[in-house]
Amino acid sequence: MDCNQFIAEILKKEGVEWIACFPSNPLIEAVAQQGIRPIAFRHERGAVMAADGFSRTSDRKRFGIVAVQSQAGAENALGGVAQAYADNIPILILPGGVSLSELAVQPNYSVSQNYPGVVKRVEAIYRPEQVVAVMRRAFSALRNGSPGPVAVELIADVCAMQATQHIDQYLPPPTVKQRPDSLDIRDAVQALLGATRPLLWAGAGVLAAEATSELKDLAELAAIPVFTTMPGKSAFDERHALALGAGAGTTTGPAHYRLQHCDVLIAVGSSLTRSPYAQSIRSDVFIIQNSNNPDDIGKDEDVRIGLVGDARLTLQALIEEVKVQLGGDMRDKTEVVREIQDNRKKWFDQWKPLLESDSEPLNTYRVIKEIDSVLDHENSIVTHDAGAPRDSIVPFYTATTPHSYVGWGKTTHLGFGIPLMIGAKLAHPERFCLNLMGDGAFGMSGTDIETAVRAEVPITTVVLNNGGMSTYPGGFPTARKQYGVSAMYGNYAQIAEGMGAVGFVVESPRELIDALKSAQHLNKDGKTVLVDVHSNMESRRSRWN
Repeated sequence: MDCNQFIAEILKKEGVEWIACFPSNPLIEAVAQQGIRPIAFRHERGAVMAADGFSRTSDRKRFGIVAVQSQAGAENALGGVAQAYADNIPILILPGGVSLSELAVQPNYSVSQNYPGVVKRVEAIYRPEQVVAVMRRAFSALRNGSPGPVAVELIADVCAMQATQHIDQYLPPPTVKQRPDSLDIRDAVQALLGATRPLLWAGAGVLAAEATSELKDLAELAAIPVFTTMPGKSAFDERHALALGAGAGTTTGPAHYRLQHCDVLIAVGSSLTRSPYAQSIRSDVFIIQNSNNPDDIGKDEDVRIGLVGDARLTLQALIEEVKVQLGGDMRDKTEVVREIQDNRKKWFDQWKPLLESDSEPLNTYRVIKEIDSVLDHENSIVTHDAGAPRDSIVPFYTATTPHSYVGWGKTTHLGFGIPLMIGAKLAHPERFCLNLMGDGAFGMSGTDIETAVRAEVPITTVVLNNGGMSTYPGGFPTARKQYGVSAMYGNYAQIAEGMGAVGFVVESPRELIDALKSAQHLNKDGKTVLVDVHSNMESRRSRWN
């Protein structure tokens, strides 16, 4: 067998069941011969984003794998790789490479030379006897430390050579986890229990470590309210009395209030990266930060106590120490729950007219309210797309169980939602998978509706069809008025029908409710659905950062 076939054997031994691909790579045939399903997307970026969605909802138990061709394929994939890198998502990219003798010849594209800024690890296979070690290092990087994309460039003539190693020489690398120093845990708990208004800030690391139960236990034991970041949304049940909700650049009223008034903040499973798509922290707050990446500690914020380690092990250690310092008691949460309830009522009363608006075209917030009302949250996965859909839905959709909502976007690639949901559906075929996107985002990845149909991975897409890019309602007025910049039109339901999906045109709240109910039944029957909602150009946002 050649090295491509050997790599396919290694993927099989690692338990890989499918790979995303486009358009050509010798590995595609090699994995198919191993019984691994290749799914071709309509663009390399979409393939990467589907692998991202699979990894993002698999908690480092399984990984999305991508095979693209050399040169243009590796170049086109770069945007999706950058998104995974920004959000710390472990995926494996296996791009083809040019022949060994052509690596240094301009304009040939070298992944190992050009990807280092957007991957956790990258290397190339320059000799057949490297395959076992290179693939072992790749999967070890996927499993351990700070998560992120890993790339292995498959040099064309080398990987076409006869393999010199045997599959028995490849042993899947173990997962190794770290627990913070016990003295740091003690100091962190002392600060938390001594605070007047403490706050638990939960990031995506809580989900990746499968630590949602421990997060709930700590919150209840110490009576601390919980805010989740956009990537961490669904790490804490937002129906819980101590839930403040989640935040992107927008957030809920209760979260906004607590962020403005907390004196001690403990971030668990979070890089605390400053971003336009994240909430900010006041400079006078006493910050305790947990991350499995030591480089995150103090990266953007003045951190007083650093807890380097796995989020679950960290939370377990914090719980043990809280019990010691409280003498086995549980703190009374009555006062903090009353504060959350009062702030939630004030906030909701402000937004109720929009959430219950009967206007036509539909108000964006009425669309979100009906998605939140109609769906079975415990058996669904919902995500936003970049721009206005993200800013509008993150505060108002109720996340319940882990990955019932997928928050993403430190770099905000339009069109991410469709391939992301294809990947999430492959990871969780039993769940109803829905993405909310704008008409601008549909233009970036709409043809992957056909991928969902062809691959028999039924998802639902809700498009806010308002004829423009509503994130920028006041931007570039001359260009808009004189030249129509950012205006766009389309019958997206008809386009979806042309690609084999079921399309609904929605012009009223009643039609939206019916379409969402039908979509759930149609997805169960294996049919992909697009709901084309004629909506307004809504510019109001909840609690801008």
